[in-house]
Amino acid sequence: MYRVKNDSRSVRGVRAVYVAAIFTLLLFIVILLWISFPLRPHSEELERRRKLKLDMAANLPEKVVTKFNALPSETGDLNCRMYSCFNVYKCDGQAKNQNKISVYLYPLAKYVTETGDELTPSISKEFYELYTAIADSEYFTDDPNNACLFIPPVDLLNQNNLNVKDVAQVLSSLPYWNEGANHILFNMVPGSYPEFNTVLDVPHEKAIIAGGGFSHWTYRPEYDISIPVFSSVVNSIDLAEKPLNLFRSWLLISSQTNIHSETRSFLGKIESQEHDVLLLEKCRNVPEDVSLQLRRCNSNQMKHEKYPEILQDGVFCLILRSARLGQSTLSDVLKAGCIPVFATDGYIKPFSEVVDWTRASVTVRYEDLPNVVNILRKISPTEVKLKQKRVKWIWDNYFSSMSAIALTTLRVINDRIFTHKALKYEDWNEPVGSKSIKSPLFLPLISPKEDGFTAIVLAYDRIDSLYQVVSAIDKVPSLKKVIVVWNNQKKPPPPKEEWPVITRPVKVIRTTSNKLSNRFYPFADIETEAILAIDDDIVMLTADEIEYGYQVWREFPDRLVGFPPRLHLWDENGHLKYESEWTNDVSIVLTGAAFYHKYFNHLFWNKMPDGIRDFVDDHMNCEDIAMNFLISNYTGKAPIKVTPRKKFKCSECLTGGSLSLEQSHMVERSTCMNHFMEVYGTLPLKTVNFRADPVLYMDEFPDRLKAFPDMGSL
Repeated sequence: MYRVKNDSRSVRGVRAVYVAAIFTLLLFIVILLWISFPLRPHSEELERRRKLKLDMAANLPEKVVTKFNALPSETGDLNCRMYSCFNVYKCDGQAKNQNKISVYLYPLAKYVTETGDELTPSISKEFYELYTAIADSEYFTDDPNNACLFIPPVDLLNQNNLNVKDVAQVLSSLPYWNEGANHILFNMVPGSYPEFNTVLDVPHEKAIIAGGGFSHWTYRPEYDISIPVFSSVVNSIDLAEKPLNLFRSWLLISSQTNIHSETRSFLGKIESQEHDVLLLEKCRNVPEDVSLQLRRCNSNQMKHEKYPEILQDGVFCLILRSARLGQSTLSDVLKAGCIPVFATDGYIKPFSEVVDWTRASVTVRYEDLPNVVNILRKISPTEVKLKQKRVKWIWDNYFSSMSAIALTTLRVINDRIFTHKALKYEDWNEPVGSKSIKSPLFLPLISPKEDGFTAIVLAYDRIDSLYQVVSAIDKVPSLKKVIVVWNNQKKPPPPKEEWPVITRPVKVIRTTSNKLSNRFYPFADIETEAILAIDDDIVMLTADEIEYGYQVWREFPDRLVGFPPRLHLWDENGHLKYESEWTNDVSIVLTGAAFYHKYFNHLFWNKMPDGIRDFVDDHMNCEDIAMNFLISNYTGKAPIKVTPRKKFKCSECLTGGSLSLEQSHMVERSTCMNHFMEVYGTLPLKTVNFRADPVLYMDEFPDRLKAFPDMGSL
């Protein structure tokens, strides 16, 4: 009986294993199918768009617009701003797309009247690329109720193809139009003969215009967006990239074909007087198989040049107003790596809200054109090379395709709405690999709490107090690592077995020379963003004080946050004076006990003005003042003093050996400040009368209710 029962259990066990295996296999297959063919809800438009090809755009479903639809009431409200005409609350609370706008694309359709007359033009290749780029982007949503921004399904890129009233009728019929609020209209060629207005003539009310020819008179600042005029024909030409330092034949090239006769006349005079200026115009005789857009001729029509290839032979290329203010020539010259010279008074340059054109172009007034060559010759070769590098950056990132133009436009709007996540100036304008110094304002608003900090202890031979410091900071919850910078070359650090036993790792780094600047070296062992610089005799700080200092730094990661305060004053002779007396003001926090971002170690050793670090090491003083100058210079902000503690007695104070008590030390500190100010050419130190203290620490509540009960005394 016992064996039969055991066999029965074995059979049931085997069966259970088989069933589990089969179930697991089926589950795996279901998951695989779900990944390959996700069963997510999609609108019919989204599914249809995924299958859409450009050659199908002419066979779109028809939508009838009745004549009873009211026309938009006005061409455009010139007083519109983001706070008055854009409902930002529609961009809030989108859980699946936090900190990003959600963009709804109206379904593509052919809009017709009740009698079958077409109201909208056929979709162009450019609009199709723009539409699909947005549909494939992170901003797209197929749910209009979850949308922050709406894009109409009408190709408005070229006003020459539009009947203004018909298109206005279509816009007003859109179900979410609402006087154009939260809608954006893309247009590159505004106006029509003979006025050639600089903004789309279609009545658009509160809609944002992403336009290619704005002037100061029609542009609504930080509402509309100036975009490039894109040329698919020219963009289809592959240009071999030229090195930035390659010799170019022409200082200045003018290649536009429809400029005013008077302008062409005096440009011809400049060309005749200067050997390195080239004036091109439209060719009259071009082979039938060659597009007129891809050829340029000199003034006597004797020489045909390939376009835009010829632009690669110019250092600078002239951008002039033709019938319209915005010109596709700008895109052409950027593609060729030629530096644009704007002589277009009143023109709003593309993406000028975020792109710093002064670093990638030259701007002259139209009346100064006769002197343009002299202006360009004064630009140094170094500046030319930097401008060429930024020209390439702007082309690659913002101009090179309809997709780049569309997504840059949406990114600008996204930055306006979610300002706390907006790209910084450097992100928009710095080519990758640039060696220029970036402001530490790129630091996060709040540093992650779990990262913790690294304590860097500068030590020489005060062994007992060093052990006390290491043991004390080990009690701080956010400490991650201790690095001891041993600055004594005559005496080795204590052996490992003599050190106090602590719970965090300790790394001892022996320096090759006794320099105060060693404490700010960017050691590879520093793995956290926060650094606590602390001297080997600062034994009086409690764990609560240090932890609170770190939490304050997390809120202000671009500041120097510390404990011992100092102040700069002016003496009667107009010189800086170092002050350590008790005052209401603070402009310096000593790095004997202070938190700061490790980025500043890099600046201290690699970017600080020449001679300051050598001065510090030669005088064996003022490294803390140098760091205060450095941080305030890069941030424009004062340090933050935390907790009430003012006295920081060192282990030698009782014997009268403290440097801080010597008058000569104070004089030397004043000398340091005056020298640093002379090197910087300015005084970067900022004064505040502010101190950060914990909430409740002075209130008469039980310690268990206080986050930081042990804050010490003055």
